[in-house]
Amino acid sequence: MKLAKALLLFAFMNAAAQDNYNLIVGTYTNTCASKGIYVYDFNVNTLEFKLKSNTDGVINPSYLTVSTDKKFVYSVNEDGRNSSVSAFKYAPATGKLDPLNKKDSKGADPCYIINDDKNVIVANYSGGSIAVFEKKSDGSLTDAKQVVKHSGTGPDKTRQEAPHPHMVYLSPDKKVLFVTDLGADKIFMYTYNPNGGDKTLIFKDAITIKAGSGPRHIAFNPNGTFIYLLNELDGSLVVFDYVDDKLTQIQDTTVGFPENFMAKNGAAHIQFSNDGKYMYATNRGDVNTISAFRVHANGRINLVQQISTQGSGPRNFTIDPTDSYILVGNQNTNNITIFKRDKSTGMLTDTKKKIELCSPVCLLFTQNK
Repeated sequence: MKLAKALLLFAFMNAAAQDNYNLIVGTYTNTCASKGIYVYDFNVNTLEFKLKSNTDGVINPSYLTVSTDKKFVYSVNEDGRNSSVSAFKYAPATGKLDPLNKKDSKGADPCYIINDDKNVIVANYSGGSIAVFEKKSDGSLTDAKQVVKHSGTGPDKTRQEAPHPHMVYLSPDKKVLFVTDLGADKIFMYTYNPNGGDKTLIFKDAITIKAGSGPRHIAFNPNGTFIYLLNELDGSLVVFDYVDDKLTQIQDTTVGFPENFMAKNGAAHIQFSNDGKYMYATNRGDVNTISAFRVHANGRINLVQQISTQGSGPRNFTIDPTDSYILVGNQNTNNITIFKRDKSTGMLTDTKKKIELCSPVCLLFTQNK
């Protein structure tokens, strides 16, 4: 009996521990009083949150990526021609981030970053380039081992006067790197060889997207058979079938606009729910909404809801590990809005709870141990 009670208590304590996760937030530090990267303890049942740690003096760590083993965090440092990429040792239990090193990003204003077991890859928006950095055994970074320059322009002379890589994204099998280029109206594809040195990325193909659309973010559905492209400038959403490394368009729709919409777009981020049944997209500009889409077996989507993000500049959002909540970072109004998610309908409801934080841009959940 005592053993049974002990096992029950252990199971209860273990289940309770899973209610809490770390929420890591990257921010801009040049618009208000931010110290860089923040780590919160976040309870997915009560929605209570508490600051665990933050960096100090890290410049504009707007986008982040966490290593698979949860031992390291990598960030961009968006700082014009002085831009860099930073490596941190990460302790999930305390949330502490200890700087390891920082390297020149080899291009102005890196705005997206990913990593695998071997490399860290960044998209340099203003610099028009992709840079690959190798990881050392201690998690720190080497100098860039490869830099790939893009070319191309688009009809929008203000936003598309030059190439602007906005996202780097590995295919599910990790063999192909996709790069959305807002300035060139293209999706670039590269064969990816993690151990390839200065030939880690080999050009494979370039997919031309509708002129003036401004490709920004892509996402694969969970089984890797369809690719979804969100275009920033015109707010369009394009669905592609993905077979044998080839993209075939099957749907062209939009992120969703209010009736008689004539205002400015700023489509930002798309992400699937963990169960793959719904996809969500944010739109900034004059709209400031998050849209929910039902995803069908044939890859096509339909809009089921569009609501205000209760703030301005919803650049990024994340879905909690239990698929129950969506947290949206409103960059311009300095808050993170928390929405309850109905798992059966995909619909969102504002919980009225917010995390007040200077210029939140990138939100990521990790385990807390």
